[in-house]
Amino acid sequence: MKGAEALMRSLEKEGVDIVFGLPGGANLPIYDALVDAKIRHILVRHEQSAAHMADGYARTKRRAGVCFATSGPGATNLITGIATAYADSSPMVAVTGQVPLEMIGKDAFQETDIIGIANPCTKYTFQPRKAIEIPETVKKGFYIAESGRPGPVLIDIPKDVQQDIQDIEFPDLIKVRGYNPAIESDLSTIGKATELLLAAQRPIIMSGGGVILAGAFSELEVLAELLMAPVVTTFKGKGSFPENHPLAMGPIGMHGHAEANKIILEADCILAIGARFSDRSVGRFDEFGKGMNIIHMDIDPAEIGKNKTVDVAIVGDVKSSMKTMIKFLNKKMVKHGTEENSWLQRRKELIDYYTESIKDYPRDLTARKVLKKLREVLPNNAIVTTEVGQCQMWTSLHFDVISPGTFFSSTGLGTMGFGFPAAIGAKAARQNVPVVDIAGDGSFNMSENSLAVSVLENLPVIVVLLNNYMLGMVAQWQRTFYNRRYEGVHLHNCPDYAKIADAYGAQGIKVQSISELENGIRSALKSNLATVIDIPIDPEEDVYPFVAPGTGLKDMIVGS
Repeated sequence: MKGAEALMRSLEKEGVDIVFGLPGGANLPIYDALVDAKIRHILVRHEQSAAHMADGYARTKRRAGVCFATSGPGATNLITGIATAYADSSPMVAVTGQVPLEMIGKDAFQETDIIGIANPCTKYTFQPRKAIEIPETVKKGFYIAESGRPGPVLIDIPKDVQQDIQDIEFPDLIKVRGYNPAIESDLSTIGKATELLLAAQRPIIMSGGGVILAGAFSELEVLAELLMAPVVTTFKGKGSFPENHPLAMGPIGMHGHAEANKIILEADCILAIGARFSDRSVGRFDEFGKGMNIIHMDIDPAEIGKNKTVDVAIVGDVKSSMKTMIKFLNKKMVKHGTEENSWLQRRKELIDYYTESIKDYPRDLTARKVLKKLREVLPNNAIVTTEVGQCQMWTSLHFDVISPGTFFSSTGLGTMGFGFPAAIGAKAARQNVPVVDIAGDGSFNMSENSLAVSVLENLPVIVVLLNNYMLGMVAQWQRTFYNRRYEGVHLHNCPDYAKIADAYGAQGIKVQSISELENGIRSALKSNLATVIDIPIDPEEDVYPFVAPGTGLKDMIVGS
């Protein structure tokens, strides 16, 4: 068979049911083979969106999403989406076409060294040189993408390799030399960590994205309830713990919950699970964690000690490690705490204090009111994505994720334009569940052409558009740090998003009140069309709390 046919067969053997892509000259043999494959192809309007859709699919299914692009600009257009997946440890297999082998290195039409470009933002890159290499390459690619700490893999296939006809064998087993991701945690280190937690008076759990990747939701709840420890999350970890749980404190960080930022500084022992102590989460590395015992549990040994020196490191699959820790705690006869627990009383005091002290803006339509209403109307199992900017941070603060694993955003790279195509990918993965993208007008501008994909592929998602006619986060920084010297942030109410939606055959709704918003959301949930709900908010509305860059959580600003 041809190399392109071997690719299709290999993808089918990996259980691939959907690919997101755009054809071009260098991957036409792949698309010819796709006609006869048992794989659904979703035609995108831009390759970056193909990568974001594959990413959204992957985060929803917790298995690798697949995207296709041609050589040259098609391949380079994937890079931002690949880098987004890499920053957030999302499994992806990107397949690009390449010029024929004899043309590589000769500046051929639409030739780029995509292997060299992609190396820094992938777990691994492949370029099979013969058709017989394709099945093993694909199998290795999926294994690397999905195992250990997940991430994207790129497979670049020259056009003549796609067309080459050879006798093809499909291996059942493969071995990747030097790659050994299955790390069992050391029991002695889990024992040490357990002793530290039992000795602590003010223990706290910091849950990161690794908990979501491992699907360790029930283990986290059991662990928190055994320790009676408040749970904060990183923003990437939002959705790893039900935010209506009595021990939940919400996300920490630059735009984390005020009570979460405050309580983590008062803890005497932190159990960080699948988190990487990023600057956005903990502020200044030199200040965070002073006077505390830090236990770090992560599957990636490279994360241990990278940003914070820790007292106990537990390297291995976090779901397995948490199960072992739960067994250790049960042997120690840990009992549930009571409301007399002073540490839990402190949790309640902080929540009550900041609930009362941080006021909303005195308008009918504010970001907080919109997101509270959205949470009230949406079913708990609805999947929610966000764009990047103020809309993302308002979501961190005001939208509670109740059903674990139903929320994701571009957290590491902070990619504007991510949320809408990622929502379409999530809808492709879970077509019977409502999917909502919480957007700002700046980010939505970057990928609104995916409305065509949502409509034509019958993947209706809801865009809740917080429209302040600004690049809101940049404008907030210019107000705060640059004496209101605005430059390059005014979007001037262009375009009309309801009309844009109508033009694509979607449903466009403009609202002017909370009651109209509720009606709009309910209408969108009943519709079989993509819906854009355009919600005007005050351009001067800022996101608070706020931890300024270069400062620590103790320097949190709670209002203007």
